[in-house]
Amino acid sequence: MSLRTVLILMLCNLVWALNVVVSKIVVDDLAVPPLFYACARAGLVALALAYLLRPLPKELGKVLLIGLAIGGGSFALMFIGLETASPSVAGVISLSGAPMTVVFAMIFLRERVRWRRGLGILMTLAGVLMAMGSPSAMSGGAGVLFLFAAAVIGALGSVFFKQIDISARAMQAWSGVASVIVLAPLSAMLEHGQLSAVMAAPGEIAAALVFASIVVSVGAHTAYFKVLQDNDANLVVPLTLLTPLLTIVFGAIITNDPIGWRLLAGGALALVGVAIIVLRPSRNIFKPLLVKARF
Repeated sequence: MSLRTVLILMLCNLVWALNVVVSKIVVDDLAVPPLFYACARAGLVALALAYLLRPLPKELGKVLLIGLAIGGGSFALMFIGLETASPSVAGVISLSGAPMTVVFAMIFLRERVRWRRGLGILMTLAGVLMAMGSPSAMSGGAGVLFLFAAAVIGALGSVFFKQIDISARAMQAWSGVASVIVLAPLSAMLEHGQLSAVMAAPGEIAAALVFASIVVSVGAHTAYFKVLQDNDANLVVPLTLLTPLLTIVFGAIITNDPIGWRLLAGGALALVGVAIIVLRPSRNIFKPLLVKARF
C-alpha cells in the first residue's frame, strides 16, 4: 500500500470522526430535530448521486430496505442518541456493529465462526458493555441505547449487502432515496420546530449538511471504496479502526466530552476484538462494512 493511499485513508478517518462531532452539535446545540437532519442529509446524497439510479437494480425492494438500514435508518437512530450522549461514547458503541454483523451472518447466512472470531466477538461486546457502564456513557441516558440500536440496524443491513447485485456507490444513491421516503413523513408526524431551527442558524446547518452529505458520504466513501478496489481489504479495513479513536479525541477537544478510564478501557478492549474479527476470512460478509456500517 502506497503512502498516498495511507494518507487518503487517514483523511477518510478524519472526516468520518468529525462527522459524529458535527452531528452532535447540530442535533444538540443547534436543536435540529434528528429525523429531519437525517432526512435532509439523505436527500442531498440522493441528489448528488442521482445519476447512479439508472438502471433500476434487481430486487429493488431489498435494495431499499438494506439501503435504509445502512443509511438513513441507522443515522437517524444515531442522531437521536447524540441528542443526549457524547460523540466519544458514540465512537465506542459503534464498534459493536462488527460483532453484531458476524452474529447476524451466523443466524441468516450460516456463517461459520471459529474460536478466534468468537473470541473477537466476546471481547468487542465486553468492551462496549464496559464503556456503556462508564459514568460518561451513563450521563447520556437513553441516548446510549439509541446509539447501540443504530449499530445493530447498520449491522443487519451490512449482512445482506453482499447478497444483492449492486455496487457500493449505487447503493449509496438508493440508500438516500429509501431514507427520504421513510424519514420525511416520520419527521413530519413526530417532530416539530424544523423550520425554526433552520432559520435560527441557516449557515451553520447548511454547512453541516454539505459536510455530512457531500464531503463524508459522497467524497470520503467514494475514496474509501476506490482504495478497496486497488488494495487487499485485509490491509484497508483495519485502518478504519482509527475512526472511533479519532472520535474520542475530537469529542474531548471540541465538545468537551468527559473521558474516564472505563470508557477508554472498554474502547481499547473493543478495538482489539474488532481487529481480530476483521482480520479473519469470511465468505458471506462484505468486509468493508464491518467497521464502516453506514453510508
